[in-house]
Amino acid sequence: MMYDLIEATPKVNKTKVFIASIIVIIIVLIIVGAVIIHYNKKNNNIAKIKEENNIIENIENIENINKTANPQNKKMHQISVNMIPIYNETTNEKMKKIYSNNEEKTVYLTFDDGPSKTVTPLILDLLKQENIKATFFVLGSRAELNPELIKREYNEGHYIANHGYSHVYSRIYESKESVFEEYIKTRDIVGNILQNGYDGHLFRFPGGSTGGKYKNLKADAKNFLIENGVSSIDWNALSQDAAGAKTKEALIQNVIESVGSKNTAVILMHDAGDKILTYESLIDVINYLREQGYVFKNFYNIMK
Repeated sequence: MMYDLIEATPKVNKTKVFIASIIVIIIVLIIVGAVIIHYNKKNNNIAKIKEENNIIENIENIENINKTANPQNKKMHQISVNMIPIYNETTNEKMKKIYSNNEEKTVYLTFDDGPSKTVTPLILDLLKQENIKATFFVLGSRAELNPELIKREYNEGHYIANHGYSHVYSRIYESKESVFEEYIKTRDIVGNILQNGYDGHLFRFPGGSTGGKYKNLKADAKNFLIENGVSSIDWNALSQDAAGAKTKEALIQNVIESVGSKNTAVILMHDAGDKILTYESLIDVINYLREQGYVFKNFYNIMK
């Protein structure tokens, strides 16, 4: 009877227990994995939300800055300091029509014969302070001596135009080819300084492009320059800072009288080393022109 009782007790199936344990472990691992994935996803969503909030906050900050910015500063900022002038078939026509602008009162401040260590930095400081972009007709011989000022003019958004290399009339006006050679020499100097192949495509004849001893040669040279992708521009107002004006007051009065009621004024001034009066009178000239309703431009507004 005892034997029968022992035989009736069920035996434990070790294989089934092992399989059951494996299944339990797998289920636990699946549950743990699901929990980990859930929390990771939650954390990622939180991080994403924070990132999106930061982006929105940055955009709002930028918009607030733009809203409070001086409109004139914002407008001037749109002129890239890295612009390279563009010359095309309409450039000369635009130059010819520059004085017939009837849209708004416009003034171009232009400075010849620089750059110089004594006067040019002062003029640049003032222009920066007043947020005005001017045009500098540089001499190649002066650019060689003052490369940092050429870089500063360019980097601050001023237009660098060409006034030849030597400013020696007998050398420049030997032939139309010699005029072009002076242009090319200065163009290459400026381009090498800026290291970007800069070409302003704009020349101002020393002494002006008309009249005088070399008037016929200048006429031929002007056409020769056009054939080679170079425009030229003179002026229709001036301070006479290189023509005998001896006082700050005289320079200011000369500008007032020569600008007159012109709708567009291209004003001739100089930033050579001895033209300190030009700098000293400049703020008064600027204030007068503003009072008369003029908008300040440079030749990027045409060569674009």
